[in-house]
Order: sequence, then structure tokens, then C-alpha cells
Amino acid sequence: MTIFSLTPSDIYMILGFLLSLYTCVSNDVIQTLGTFLSTNQNRPFWILWIYSGVVLVLTFVLGWYFNGGDMAFHRLDRIPYTGVFNWWHVLPPVVIIFLTKKGVPVSTTFLILSVFSSNTVIGLMLAKSFFGYILAFICAFVIYFIISRPVEKIFLYTRDRKPSKRWIAAKWAATGFLWSQWLMQDAANLFVYLPRRLDLSQMIMCMTAFVLLLGIVCYRRGGEIQNILKLKTNTQDIRSATIIDCVYALILMYFQHVNNVPMSTTWVFVGLLAGREVAMYNRIRFETQKKVYKHIAKDLLKTIIGLAVSIVTVMFINHFHQIRALIHHYFNL
Repeated sequence: MTIFSLTPSDIYMILGFLLSLYTCVSNDVIQTLGTFLSTNQNRPFWILWIYSGVVLVLTFVLGWYFNGGDMAFHRLDRIPYTGVFNWWHVLPPVVIIFLTKKGVPVSTTFLILSVFSSNTVIGLMLAKSFFGYILAFICAFVIYFIISRPVEKIFLYTRDRKPSKRWIAAKWAATGFLWSQWLMQDAANLFVYLPRRLDLSQMIMCMTAFVLLLGIVCYRRGGEIQNILKLKTNTQDIRSATIIDCVYALILMYFQHVNNVPMSTTWVFVGLLAGREVAMYNRIRFETQKKVYKHIAKDLLKTIIGLAVSIVTVMFINHFHQIRALIHHYFNL
């Protein structure tokens, strides 16, 4: 396929893929590379870019090889390839870009995948994502209820000390582990616009685009949505950030083996932070009750707003022809 032989459908497919690639990374970077970026603010961005880029390439190249060209790790088995694309298929990532600029943690899974999914699959994605929020909340609450006093309290009162080399190494390892798990879970959002099997040249082009866009995110240190993480208790401490990454990565690993239904990692991450904040408040009372629950409610409200916008956008796209017919009928009365 050459640039001169591209059809409008091909152009919409490529544009949709590139936009979804950028929006998924820029919107969800808080979940995976957020603590990595915030705890390495003094390092040149290109070092962070190279490290995260190597993990990305290894994850997808190995997945592509062992899954017979499937870059989505079987997360798109229930969602058939559209084949023909129109301008409205490009709308979801555009909406995500707008919401990301406002700091709203919108679920890329709901907004992008729902356009291509049946009602049954959408229902399964919603159910799995809500369960993910609850499970992450409970797991984080239990873990941090246990470790807040003997571990996190020490971190809070020694956060001005320079971290040891072992903690720095642990943080980088935890980031690589989490980043790879997130990529496997959210691969469906990234590659839903592309054929379900890619050849070598297509895979290389996808990886090149992905690495270049990742560089932009690393250069910007996460962007506006990074503020959600910065407001949480002691998340700037490399030791606390390492524990957050490990807990989140293990939860995502668990959901890798539940089934191949895509899910919202955003909901899982917000649930994890909420459970952590509640547990730490009850154990060490480092923040006021009003401030803790205000942040939790604000994050949950933003997530719900993102879900509502996703539903409205998907309904508009899926019923575009009916809406256009009604408008046309109304103005021709």
C-alpha cells in the first residue's frame, strides 16, 4: 500500500490508530509511568524514554511473535475487525484528548472499544471494570492497613532523605514490570483500528510510532492528568511509589488470567489509590478526614464524568444515521 493508493477508509484507519495511540499513552500514563516520572524529575527525559521504550518494544515484539502476529494479546478476540472506517471512528480519541487536557481520567477502553463492540461485550467490559475498581480498593485497603504504620509512616517522616541505590533499582524494576502488564492489558485500545494479525513491516511501523509518541509524553512528564497522582499522600517518595507500582502490576496480572474481555485500567488504578488513601488515613492520620475523602470523591466523580461522556459519544456514533435522519426530518417539516 502506497500513500497514493490510500482510500478514505485507510486514512481514517491510520489517523484513528495514531490518535488512539497518543491518547491511550498520554491519558493512562499516570497509571503506569506516573510515579516513575514524578520520582525521576531530576533525570534527563531521554533516559526515561529509552528505558520505557525498551520495555515497550520487548513486550510487543515478544507478544507479536508468540501470538502469531496478534499485537493485542487476544484482547480483541471478541471484537471483530471493522474493515471500513468513517470519520466518526476518529471521534473517540479526539474526545479523549480534550478530556485529558482537563485532567479527567476518562476510560479509553469504554470510549474507544465500545464504538466497535456489541452490547454484550460492552456489558462485559463494564462489569469487569467495576469489579476491578472494587477489587483494587479492597486489596489496597488491606495491604496499606497492614503496612501503613510500620512502613509508610517511616517513609513519611524520612522522605527528605536521599533514597538508597537499592530502592532506586527496585523502583525501575517495578516500573518495567507494571509498564509491561499495562501494555498487555490495554493493547486492545491501541490496536483496535488495525487488522488482528500484523506482518513484520506493519509491526515495525507501529512500534516506531509508539516509541516516538512515548518520547513526547516523557518529555512533558505526564501532562495535566499527572496532578491526580501528585495530590495523593507521599506518592513522590520513591519507596512509596515502588510499592504502588508492585500492587497495581500484580492486580493487572491477575486480570490477565481471568478472561480476554478488555477492561478499564483507569477504574482499577483509581480504586487502588482510593483504598490506599482510606487505609493510610485510618492508620496514621497524616491528612485530615475532609481532605482525604474530598480527593477520593473528586477522583471518582471525574472518572464517572469520563464514563458518562464516553457513553454519550458512543451513542452518538452508533446512532449517527438515525440522529441525522431526525434532524433532516425536523428541518424539512
